[in-house]
Amino acid sequence: VQLQASGGGLVQAGGSLKLSCAASGRTFSDYAMGWFRQAPGKEREFVAGISRYGASTYYQDSVKGRFAISRDNAKNTVYLQMNSLKPEDTAVYYCAARTSYGDPYSSSEYDYWGQGTLVTVSS
Repeated sequence: VQLQASGGGLVQAGGSLKLSCAASGRTFSDYAMGWFRQAPGKEREFVAGISRYGASTYYQDSVKGRFAISRDNAKNTVYLQMNSLKPEDTAVYYCAARTSYGDPYSSSEYDYWGQGTLVTVSS
């Protein structure tokens, strides 16, 4: 599956952005999806995940209550709505797809990755 992330940009602290990740190549519902991010000088970290049909969602503690992951299998797209953004949310955000039923928080469980989209939050 090929993944194309979009929607990043520059936003002031307290603002919102919605990221999208469009998938192509295989049946989208075959994959659980996740969003990860990597800030400058830091390791890539899990942000949010969603099961194949959206019944289950998972979040990193620091984004709970601010970010929401969703998917539209008819449009082969997963979204990340980001509200109340903070400067520490600044990072390149990656979407990822997995066929495994393992740990949704672990990047090693994901088979396919998008190219990343940059989110910059100014203070």
